[in-house]
Amino acid sequence: MIRVRNLPDELAFYCGLLGMVEVDRTENDTERFTLVLLAAPQDADLAKLDQAPCVELAFDWDEGPPFETRSFGHLAYQVDDIYAMCRRRREAGVPINRPPRDGRMAFVRTPSGVSIELL
Repeated sequence: MIRVRNLPDELAFYCGLLGMVEVDRTENDTERFTLVLLAAPQDADLAKLDQAPCVELAFDWDEGPPFETRSFGHLAYQVDDIYAMCRRRREAGVPINRPPRDGRMAFVRTPSGVSIELL
C-alpha cells in the first residue's frame, strides 16, 4: 500500500505512464478514504481474483497530519525495453533519478515521491 496525496496525479502516473490498470476501487464514505488496486495489464484478470500482485493506492479525502511515506523503500517493475520506457517518461516530464547507464536498471519517482525501480 502506498499513501498518496493526489489520486488523479498518481493514477495518471501509474496507469498513463507505467501502463498499469485499475482492477478494483473502494470508496469508504464513513472513514473518508479511497483504495485503488492496480496491476500489470497481463495480470489484471488474475489480480481481480486475488491471484496476482497488485499495488494499492490509499487516498485519504481529508487533509490530516503532514503527509509522510512510512517504512517504504521502493517498488520494482520489469519492463521490456528500459531505454524506451525512460525515454517515454522523460518526454512526459517525469524526472529520471538514475538513468539506465548499464541497461539493467533505472529509477523514477511518483508525484508523491515514491521511488520506482525499472529493471
